[in-house]
Amino acid sequence: MITDSFEVLDSRFKKLVFGNVHVEKLWTGGRWCEGPAYFPAGKYLVWSDIPNDRVMRFDETDSSVSTFIAPSLNQNGHTVDRDGRLICCEHRGRCLSRIEHDGSRKVLVDTVDSNKLNSPNDAVVKSDGTIWFSDPTYGIDSEYEGDFGKSELGVSHVYRYDPRSGVTNAVTEDFVQPNGLAFSPDEKLLYIADTGSSHVEDGPRHIRVFDVEGDRLINGRLFATCEYGMFDGFRCDTAGNVWTSAGDGVHCYAPDGTLIGKVKIPEVVANLCFGGPKRNRLYICGTTSLYSVFVNAQGAVWPR
Repeated sequence: MITDSFEVLDSRFKKLVFGNVHVEKLWTGGRWCEGPAYFPAGKYLVWSDIPNDRVMRFDETDSSVSTFIAPSLNQNGHTVDRDGRLICCEHRGRCLSRIEHDGSRKVLVDTVDSNKLNSPNDAVVKSDGTIWFSDPTYGIDSEYEGDFGKSELGVSHVYRYDPRSGVTNAVTEDFVQPNGLAFSPDEKLLYIADTGSSHVEDGPRHIRVFDVEGDRLINGRLFATCEYGMFDGFRCDTAGNVWTSAGDGVHCYAPDGTLIGKVKIPEVVANLCFGGPKRNRLYICGTTSLYSVFVNAQGAVWPR
């Protein structure tokens, strides 16, 4: 018997969830929660509350919630690099930045070809230390999630930043509004969401997948189209299943692109990540709240 927290659409999903587990609401009080990232050494999660210009922190040891960074320059997506530092996508800063071990902020990328970035949205770190990030216009489209402004680039691409060389190059150039992204467990694939329907009538609301060939992406093809709302942020588990945000909760896709099940959340979900000592706790950013649920899957980690 599966609880009402889950919807099973394919028998494969039954193996990924527990019959006696329910979704937990951990905190509420946000305006647009986004960008979760988990720090295993500290046993805590951070996430963005973009319009409120702050980054929040959930402590796993006592379930307390506190403000981690404020003001935050309207940070959106986050990830953690190989050295345990927080990588930040700043809307108002229009840059990709990093929080150093001493707490200071370092700007990594703020221009491409002498033009300001739009508003970095999401990022993922590859095992070689390179940072791949999306740069749509959401943070400059209004005053709500950043500062209203003009796109100097005139395009919205996905970029690869190499911290060793300092070089930033576009890896895709045919997205309307590139959004969430995640590598497959073996890093041979990169999944990228396009939420272009927010700006273009009948525009894309899908995830595409690419083969990773060194510092290039090739053979792009459609992976899944969102049937409810739009895909935003997502993560892969160790078996290659894609757990993605959607308008009615979390959708889980098998590696072959089949929607196999859902985690039901009572508000629009923007992003999620795996956490906990065993990486089997799914942290979920709803519009106003932080949720979690334990699943029978583990978040993917870098190859060892």
